[in-house]
Amino acid sequence: MSTRDGVRRRQPAGATPGEPSHPRPQPSPRWGQVPSAQRCSAKGAGRGRCSRLCSFRPASAAASLLSLPASDPCPRRRALSCLLLASVAASPAMATCLRLRRCQAPRLPPASPGRGLCPVPVARPAPGRASLGGYAGAPAGLPAALLRTDGFVGGRWLPASAAFPVHDPASGASLGMVADCGASEAGAAVRAAYEAFCSWRGVSAKERSSLLRKWYDLMIQNKDDLAKIITAESGKPLKEAQGEILYSALFLEWFSEEARRIYGDVICMPAKEKRALVLKQPVGVAAVITPWNFPSAMITRKVGAALAAGCTVVVKPAEDTPFSALALAELANQAGIPPGVYNVVPCSRKKAKEVGEALCTDPLVSKISFTGSTATGKMLLHHAANSVKRVSMELGGHAPFIVFDSANVDQAVAGAMASKFRNSGQTCVCSNRFLVQKGIHDFFVKKFAEAMKTYLHVGNGFEERTTQGPLINEKAVEKVEKQVSDAVSKGATVVTGGKRHQLGKNFFEPTLLSNVTQDMLCSHEETFGPLAPVIKFDTEEEAVAIANAADVGLAGYFYSQDPAQIWRVAEQLEVGMVGVNEGLISTVECPFGGVKQSGLGREGSKYGIDEYLELKYVCLGGL
Repeated sequence: MSTRDGVRRRQPAGATPGEPSHPRPQPSPRWGQVPSAQRCSAKGAGRGRCSRLCSFRPASAAASLLSLPASDPCPRRRALSCLLLASVAASPAMATCLRLRRCQAPRLPPASPGRGLCPVPVARPAPGRASLGGYAGAPAGLPAALLRTDGFVGGRWLPASAAFPVHDPASGASLGMVADCGASEAGAAVRAAYEAFCSWRGVSAKERSSLLRKWYDLMIQNKDDLAKIITAESGKPLKEAQGEILYSALFLEWFSEEARRIYGDVICMPAKEKRALVLKQPVGVAAVITPWNFPSAMITRKVGAALAAGCTVVVKPAEDTPFSALALAELANQAGIPPGVYNVVPCSRKKAKEVGEALCTDPLVSKISFTGSTATGKMLLHHAANSVKRVSMELGGHAPFIVFDSANVDQAVAGAMASKFRNSGQTCVCSNRFLVQKGIHDFFVKKFAEAMKTYLHVGNGFEERTTQGPLINEKAVEKVEKQVSDAVSKGATVVTGGKRHQLGKNFFEPTLLSNVTQDMLCSHEETFGPLAPVIKFDTEEEAVAIANAADVGLAGYFYSQDPAQIWRVAEQLEVGMVGVNEGLISTVECPFGGVKQSGLGREGSKYGIDEYLELKYVCLGGL
């Protein structure tokens, strides 16, 4: 006898101990190639057909045949599956109908001409075994086993008809060509995710927790290789990339634990013969659109919560950093995440708009989660509004960093360094405006400049001494350059830096400006670069007014040793997150998100999973 998943099974005669008792997988027939009729040798084949499917009812069996694994031992079932898939290929409506029937879902209205749902072949590899897909010709030092180039849909690596290049922002060298997916590939990924949702939603919380934990373990085992991929495609210093991988993996660990804590509620009713229950159920397929500045953590923070809740996902990574998302797909597959639960559709900047629109308007998508600019977020909200989808938006910020006269200046400088120059200033919670009270203004500026000159080193992210890598592209450098030029033309003083670095076009010197006023671009426009403008203020009320003048409110920071002032300012700042005497505030245990035009919803923490759950009220009468 052998055991697997706690079930005892009889070992066939002659089998090697430890060898699976089921037949070895056989190659599945190709579409349109049907083997000659054969009597089924599987158990229950007394009438020349298998008791499981060969004697089938058309609707239910057709849906089952569509998801038949390639390793199925019954040749007759494989032949029927092949015939059905060939029919589905010629009839998109049939594919949609069968998948919805299988999920017991309501019928959808007919698709508009030219926007119909296309079939996606769903014969699946065994869990944990993706079909071989394209690998990038890995540059020296990068892990070839994780450097995938194809899209990942329904548990398989699928190439697209076109490809786009991914470049190292430090050197401009090509890292590889990645599948350039379009609206049709996005639609196929959504259908694969929808089909997987029909079964994933019923998987026990304990099993979902276990699979997420395995994914986390694989990330930790491969943390160095994953960090190298981040540094190569984003330019981030390797030590920061290693930190991101740990942060990224911790979201999977956190939500693997939260998966088992999705509790409902019981409500007392005024009528004795009634009882009221509140259930929490997964919303469905989630489209996840992520940025380039944290190409791994922004995925796991969303996907970890979604999978823990019982949702399935389609990830569209940023065009600058697709390799991290594809590496996560490889590890998810190794962890045994079922086919279709995690899908990735990379695309170029040229196709980003059509893919984003396809995801936001697809009727099978129930949830949109986006991290990026406020302008893009508004476009996606517009698309999602037509079908009233659930949305989470983590958008732009313009974080104030306030230093009051009572502050410990050394601590404030250390916090400013951490908050401003992480990832060369390319984070949504980076301090963008430094408001310093007049009593300590000059001393703070002096100490800040000294720290920048001492501790910041510009260079290639793979060099050990580097703390400041390149900006992501030429456009980002031009934006910083424009803000510096505008400030100087209006009277600002360059304390240190102020120009492009000698290393190349994507490098910019860490820059400190003083005598900054509110009419300058850097005072009311998010920089996303290594620029620290300092504004002098007189009173607490003035500082709070300047800080709250922005139409966004993601994060804010201030330094003070006055307990009463700490309470006042923390409550008055119009932001979603406040760092008091602290420059680094992100952690998996706490809710991440903003107010005003910085977004909707929260990620991470115990609250993050609620973004992927619906509440259902159940009234039981006649008791």
